[in-house]
Amino acid sequence: MNERSILRKTKYQNERASYKKQESQDTGIRSTVVIRFIEDNQEKFYRMAFGYMKNEQDALDAVHDAVVKILQNRSQVKSPEYFETWAYRILINECLMALRRQKKVVYLQEDDSLEDSTDRTGKQEEYVDLYHSMDRLPAKLKTVVLLRFFEDMQFDKIAEVTGDNINTVKSRLYKALKLLKLDLEVYDEV
Repeated sequence: MNERSILRKTKYQNERASYKKQESQDTGIRSTVVIRFIEDNQEKFYRMAFGYMKNEQDALDAVHDAVVKILQNRSQVKSPEYFETWAYRILINECLMALRRQKKVVYLQEDDSLEDSTDRTGKQEEYVDLYHSMDRLPAKLKTVVLLRFFEDMQFDKIAEVTGDNINTVKSRLYKALKLLKLDLEVYDEV
């Protein structure tokens, strides 16, 4: 090898090292943005997960699993404006997978701590009925209700999160509300 080819090779290696350094700095910036987003939205994530899981520990586990996947796969997001909906989709999928895993577990004793409480007020009792009714909704309907009323998302944002058409989201919401109304009327009669 002559000096010229050695210099060219060294220059190429230096440019490549510089590019890799810049790339790693970009990833660092992206990870700090992701971490900031997670920190800012941790309460929303927990509320959303609790809406599905109905158990503090299970909700925390689902949020943890979702955050790990978000951090590991953040490079898959093509455009930053879709990051929030992508993150919510991961959280919802983690909750649904955890619920599927729980169905395979057989419990020996059912916990009726919400129903056995003697110091409940009427308003808390209504919430218990509402949560029981929501638990009976199919997953797709429940997701729309949780995102619309518990996370205060607009229809277009819900459509992005669920990957459905806006009209599908609206019809699912109205169907869920109708089913909830019918179910709560049954509770009122009892």
